[in-house]
Amino acid sequence: MITPEQRQELRTSEVYWTARAMQEQGSRFYRALGDALHAADAMNRTLILDTWPDACWDFYQRGLRLRAAEGEG
Repeated sequence: MITPEQRQELRTSEVYWTARAMQEQGSRFYRALGDALHAADAMNRTLILDTWPDACWDFYQRGLRLRAAEGEG
């Protein structure tokens, strides 16, 4: 279970790297969820983040590592 602070960080972060981590490192389900997250409007993005908070937090952290590896962070 993620903390309220982590949930807030997810909601305010850029979703590009989280979605990319899902697309590159996830199962078929998470690859599709990454596509949906990347394409979602604000309301649907919140729905995705609130429905799968632990998985989204995991992929958010993976996304931060991807961003750092590419020299973006």
